[in-house]
Amino acid sequence: MAVLRFGFMDRDEEDVIHGETIECLERLGVLVHSQSVLRMLSEAGAEVDLKKQTARLPERMVKEAIRKAPKEITLGARDPKRDLRIPVHHYPFVSTAGVTVFMSDIETGKRRPATSKDLADFARLTDAMAPVDAFWPIVTTSDVPVHAQFANELWISLQNTTKHILGSAGSGTLGTPDAKTQIALGSIVAGGREKLRKRPLFSVLSCIVPPLTFESGAVEAQVEYARAGIPIISMSMCMGGMTAPVTMAGTILTLNVENLASLVITQTAAPGAPHIYCSEATLGNVATGMIGYRGPEAPMLFAAAAQMARRYGLPKMAGIIGIDGDVPGVPIPFGEVATLMLTTMSGTDLCSGVGGLDLDKGCSLEQVVIDSMMWEEYRAFMRDFSVTKESAALDVIERVGHANNFLTDPHTVRNFRNQMYIRNRKSEIYGATMSEKMVLDARDTVRKTLKEHAVEPLSGGVLAEGNSLLKEYVRSRPGSSRPEA
Repeated sequence: MAVLRFGFMDRDEEDVIHGETIECLERLGVLVHSQSVLRMLSEAGAEVDLKKQTARLPERMVKEAIRKAPKEITLGARDPKRDLRIPVHHYPFVSTAGVTVFMSDIETGKRRPATSKDLADFARLTDAMAPVDAFWPIVTTSDVPVHAQFANELWISLQNTTKHILGSAGSGTLGTPDAKTQIALGSIVAGGREKLRKRPLFSVLSCIVPPLTFESGAVEAQVEYARAGIPIISMSMCMGGMTAPVTMAGTILTLNVENLASLVITQTAAPGAPHIYCSEATLGNVATGMIGYRGPEAPMLFAAAAQMARRYGLPKMAGIIGIDGDVPGVPIPFGEVATLMLTTMSGTDLCSGVGGLDLDKGCSLEQVVIDSMMWEEYRAFMRDFSVTKESAALDVIERVGHANNFLTDPHTVRNFRNQMYIRNRKSEIYGATMSEKMVLDARDTVRKTLKEHAVEPLSGGVLAEGNSLLKEYVRSRPGSSRPEA
């Protein structure tokens, strides 16, 4: 099928990145702040220095990890009709932004911390937005203890959307207990650990600390998730000039090293476990210190990440979607909107960012609606088209003949709707850059949706069991162990 995709490197340049990646992993290795993970890697053949907490990974281990990793993954959903199968063959699946620290209040417009009720509203609104395929708990809930935030956010999300959920791994002493609690909650809803393994209702973003470092709690949680069959999304967020070399090639090398090292950890812990190559790496703005999502280099870096993942045959998450201005609306220039659009054309399978504000530091309900409308426009560029002798339509050209037109030909009447994207007139309002005109309409949509849209509830028994488990975890001492469901 013919699909519009954005590329960056040629094959020789990919070879350079791959070759330097192998040399880096063998000669420099990665820093792993976990004795248990280091011992696991050592037993598998890595050259480990327990005192320095480094692991040098030979090419053999990297090749073996790539070979063992699944090349196709099903991201399960509470409603099986909403399962996501990757890799995709057209436009990517998209999710909301995640782990923001404030939300814009729909009534006052002021920034404030979010609660579990706010998260439920975001999940239910996202459930109703057809262009959005998955839900990343978009806010950090402020009404539960810190150690229970990720587990609470997963549980709230499972109740308020039937779409796939992108969770987050805890860190420090909370990593493994949090992972066990999230796995237990998912198992309750799925109907047991084996059913969760076969159709994981959530995946987990496990971020590498750039450059080339794995934090103890997060990497130990990664091992726990991998052994339970929960897909690992190994997000590299290195920034050229700050946590990676300032050159484009140096940033690409860093994100590739981090992803392959993470893949080795997953496949050493659980051969065949689902793993998604992921990057939100950009060049850092050395003048402001901000991440460069809207810089013209961003789509090039996302395309490069997708190319490397495709080289290894790995499912990939390498693109962002969303206006991401300081306030709801489209308050950024056309060039920055175009930059964000181009990142979705990297050939990736997944993108995130719907509903985000202020470089994903915050979010708003209205922005979820606005970004959903914008995504309907964007993904029209990446529809797949059949290029065959039949669709080339030489017989039609012959029938119509020289110097005539095709407007009234039966072939045109039959096919124009599946070939031509007819824009929604409302999208003209939503697509206006440097404008907030669409915010009032989006606000009305939010209110109407939250009033009318019903999500299929969990059964009484499942709800009671999950509530009980989470309540016990909230009361627990941070870092304590958890029972398995």
